[in-house]
Amino acid sequence: MRRTLPGQRRATIAAGTASAVAAATLVGVTLGLAPTASAGEFLVNGGFESGSLGPWSCSGNSGSVVTSPVHGGSRALAAAATAGDTAQCGQTVTVAPNTTYTLSAYVNGSYVYLGVDGGGPSTWTPGTGGSYQKLSLSFTTGATQTSATVYTHGWYGQGTYYADDISLDGPGAPSPTPTPTPTGTASPTASPTATPTGTPTGTPTGTPTGTPTGTPTGTPTSPPAGSHALVGYLHASFANGAGYTRMADVPNSWDFINLSFGEPTSVTSGDIRFNRCPATECPTVESDDEFKAAIAAKRAQGKKVLISIGGQNGQVQLTSTAARDTFVSSVSAIIDKWGLDGLDIDFEGHSLSLNTGDTDFRNPTSPVIVNLISAVKTLKAKYGPGFVLTMAPETFFVQLGYQYYGSGPWGGQDPRAGAYLPVIHALRDDLTLLHVQDYNSGSIMGLDNQYHSMGGADFHVAMTDMLLKGFPVAGNANNVFPALPASKVAIGMPATTNAGNGYVAPAEVNKALDCLTKLANCGTYVPRSGAQPNLRGLMTWSINWDRFGGQEFSKNFNGYFGR
Repeated sequence: MRRTLPGQRRATIAAGTASAVAAATLVGVTLGLAPTASAGEFLVNGGFESGSLGPWSCSGNSGSVVTSPVHGGSRALAAAATAGDTAQCGQTVTVAPNTTYTLSAYVNGSYVYLGVDGGGPSTWTPGTGGSYQKLSLSFTTGATQTSATVYTHGWYGQGTYYADDISLDGPGAPSPTPTPTPTGTASPTASPTATPTGTPTGTPTGTPTGTPTGTPTGTPTSPPAGSHALVGYLHASFANGAGYTRMADVPNSWDFINLSFGEPTSVTSGDIRFNRCPATECPTVESDDEFKAAIAAKRAQGKKVLISIGGQNGQVQLTSTAARDTFVSSVSAIIDKWGLDGLDIDFEGHSLSLNTGDTDFRNPTSPVIVNLISAVKTLKAKYGPGFVLTMAPETFFVQLGYQYYGSGPWGGQDPRAGAYLPVIHALRDDLTLLHVQDYNSGSIMGLDNQYHSMGGADFHVAMTDMLLKGFPVAGNANNVFPALPASKVAIGMPATTNAGNGYVAPAEVNKALDCLTKLANCGTYVPRSGAQPNLRGLMTWSINWDRFGGQEFSKNFNGYFGR
């Protein structure tokens, strides 16, 4: 969840917050190349001195040839990354099996990537300081591999990057006059190898320590069939362009109110603190007693009030059992102090990642995953069946797992890909609601094996259908992430255009709901899971932004469900 306006937010996943890496599509161009016996250059027009892009192809017509700035010669590639497109440019060449090649390029810009598609390695730079910087990597082809697509791309919303003198060197160089033949097919990008800070260490343990001290209270959190819920995040510890909303002033439309945010004292401490917005930042902030009384009043009305942990700035890595136990005690202290119903896990950025070799979501071994699962189970045992647990992962950590899981067979994918899946699976019986953030996302492949992008009903339908149908993780039919009950699934959307990228108007929201709940009014994507009338509802960032926007989001929800 973003504290700032979209135009002011920090750089996304490459810099430390989350979004989809393997999302940009690329129209490949296959070159029929006859290899010779000597080593040499495999790429055509790697310096773009021809004055045109061919045989390179760029997603979304994002690429062009420019005369400045250049690294060598008189021309270079310029590609403009937008909020919805990483501006990937690629070229496919014929290669020999079991052969090692070296790929290099000179790049200029922020968050520029160089890699080999189809699960191959990649490298990147967070920024070049206005001059060209060389990126280089090596890879070895498979036993039956005869082609490879190399690419460069930027990152969402980072603007134009430049690339020049791109080279693929290896034995058996092609003739200098190949004839390009468009393949007309799309292929996913490989994930960058940006390694999360604070690599997980320590020995995982799956057994909670200590004796639960709380007395189980309340009733089981599974909702009755047919009940619908509206979930919103309340800016409780900060102010931004949406302004501060007092707890007592939260409209009655909201069934789940997630206090944003509890954050750690350091990334790996596990010590979570909830600091209310100071009066210097939020002049209308209420006193602690007033805040607590308003929470109690909301709960008396049947509302659920949770502490949301993480968000854009709150990186939480439970790398040790000590951090796990501190997490349990500090979160318990917050819940007890304010009289809350439970916990929302909004881990973003580098909080969750999978260690190399951790490939089975049913049996995770990465400490940050295992310790989080253990901590939440301890909290559930302490507070009993009435404990409310929700999660708000980004698409990168869930639906992207259909294509990529962890670092992959090459060890070159982003280890965060699909990293929420083992957490969701281990806690599915304890889970009250999963509402994936269908915003600030790149294009993601759906169960139709087509890429879906933000901006319309189809994206929400395709992403939600993956949760309701289940999917093979990393395409492995023997490793299927099971479907979740519709009553535990809500759709995450931004409340206004200011709240995040991917806003859709009420008409598109209703189209998505019609399609998912009734199989009516569907667009190009029809759910594989069938009609799901018990779909729980909608989540939005945020209550404050909805209020700022005239309550368009909540009023539309109430109107659709007749509340």
